[in-house]
Amino acid sequence: MHFSSKVIHYTDYSFQKFCNENFGINRGVYNTIENWFYTKGIKNITRRRQAILAFLEFTAADFHHLEQRRIRFGSGRLVMELNEYWREGEYSK
Repeated sequence: MHFSSKVIHYTDYSFQKFCNENFGINRGVYNTIENWFYTKGIKNITRRRQAILAFLEFTAADFHHLEQRRIRFGSGRLVMELNEYWREGEYSK
């Protein structure tokens, strides 16, 4: 699933709402993901939002084959998924 480039220019509220509607992540999970990429050095908001969408698409693939629309992260799994995604270099694709 590839999204229009205009999505990354939405307001903060609208971008988070888009992530919720398309991936089922709540505001708290979204904030954790955004902060994680920020601390990894992605300071530019446009690049960070691109990274967030790419991460969510990457992660959603595991859930869609199970016919689940929403991404579910159990305790500690979100950071584990982020670290795996970063380690595999998926953020640069």
